[in-house]
Amino acid sequence: MVDTTTDQSLTLVDMTTKAPGKVALVTGANKGIGKAIVRGLARDGFIVYLGARSSERGRAAADELKADGAVRFVPLDVLDSASVQAAAQTIESEAGRLDVLVNNAGIGWAPGARFRNPAEEIAEDMRTVYETNVFAVVRVTNAFMPLLLRSEAGRIVNLTSRRGSIGEEGAWVGKPYMPYSTSKTALNALTVHYARSLAGTPIKVNGAAPGHVATDLNAFRGPRTPEQGAAVAIRLAQLDGDGPTGLVFEDETQLKW
Repeated sequence: MVDTTTDQSLTLVDMTTKAPGKVALVTGANKGIGKAIVRGLARDGFIVYLGARSSERGRAAADELKADGAVRFVPLDVLDSASVQAAAQTIESEAGRLDVLVNNAGIGWAPGARFRNPAEEIAEDMRTVYETNVFAVVRVTNAFMPLLLRSEAGRIVNLTSRRGSIGEEGAWVGKPYMPYSTSKTALNALTVHYARSLAGTPIKVNGAAPGHVATDLNAFRGPRTPEQGAAVAIRLAQLDGDGPTGLVFEDETQLKW
């Protein structure tokens, strides 16, 4: 569990109540686990902003999910600071605050990359993976922090992986791809740092490991469905005030990241 020290500059500001229901943003949400998270939160009564780089795919996904609840598309390229800031401005003007941020956007490998042993790895391929899986999480989280601080119970959920664990037995089954696995280890560390810095606020920050889900990230070889993988993120997005922070979970199990 994290300590209770916090940056005193991160204090709650005006409790804006512009939106009548809780407001969530899910990044990279036009397909797979992200789309399933949007569906689950919408069914639970959230106003959910579905973030996606492609306007065509994002709008199509949002239109499909409108039968599940209040789903709105917002253009969001997590690698583009201007796009991130524009999304933050849109949500601020429409909703006034953000109650849940799910950092779901991620990639498994650099374009054209292949599996390599660590001694053969290419630094540029690692940098490409880290740009999305690590650095973009910082960019998005910090851009939306002012809106999260307006929530009475802000929640940040970072989509991680058991493969990012350096202490969990069985985390390295199969070929461990160093760029992806270590990017998730770094993401777990970010989760702890944010949780510690926000310990004096109502915001809770946790990591959600969805398990081996069938998505295009693994050529749909995973045995779990996107809905099964999304369940842990949906649960962490709705933690009670006495719930955990700074931890990583797979289903109901806390991982030794």
